[in-house]
Amino acid sequence: MRTKIVAGNWKMNKNLEETEALLSELSAMLPDSTAEVIVAPTFVNLQAALAALQGSTIKVSAQNMHFAESGAYTGEISADMLLNLGVDIVILGHSERRAYFGEDDAFLAKKVKTAVEKGMKTIFCFGEELEDRKSDNHFAVVESQLKNALFDLDASAWQHIVLAYEPVWAIGTGETASPEQAQEMHAFIRKTISDAYTSSVADGVSILYGGSVKPGNAAEIFSKPDVDGGLIGGASLVAADFVEIIKAI
Repeated sequence: MRTKIVAGNWKMNKNLEETEALLSELSAMLPDSTAEVIVAPTFVNLQAALAALQGSTIKVSAQNMHFAESGAYTGEISADMLLNLGVDIVILGHSERRAYFGEDDAFLAKKVKTAVEKGMKTIFCFGEELEDRKSDNHFAVVESQLKNALFDLDASAWQHIVLAYEPVWAIGTGETASPEQAQEMHAFIRKTISDAYTSSVADGVSILYGGSVKPGNAAEIFSKPDVDGGLIGGASLVAADFVEIIKAI
């Protein structure tokens, strides 16, 4: 059975005190759930988050990492640095990293390879722009992103991969893909993996939806057979909202 996951990507939000306060509130409100709950604070608050969540079932993820083990990469963080802290989950390929920092499929493939080699769980993000959707090119774009970044991996590597489909036109815009659109794409993603590997590999991969999930739409989106949870942005910054989304899975 695939793991159900609700992951909160906090992006560049929350200072130290705000991070500790949100985690305290979230821990106190956390519902009894079979879903894996993950939060991704900023780099500077990862250690504080780990300390605040000692004894909690909530896991901590980094929002990014570099593919190199060390070297002259000013401002970057390596997998070993994260693992040394106790962080073994990382988000890679987020649309904001692609758009604002020029991360392309080839660059992301190197990051994923490093993360997998280090045994880290990788939440790999991908998805189409609005113009791709309007021109009916969204399936081709998603297939290309998957193949270019992930399909050089051995089948065994997929035990470390979680996919997060994020239609870029539905991130931070208030727009959301309909549950039917989400299911259609998630089913396509699973078939694409099955065709490249095996149905067993495809059926074992958790595929999250990441596009303006809110308490009001989470249950319907999560009810779809190929949607295994969500990568949550803005709603994860409010404990009550995030908890309602966890309850919906």
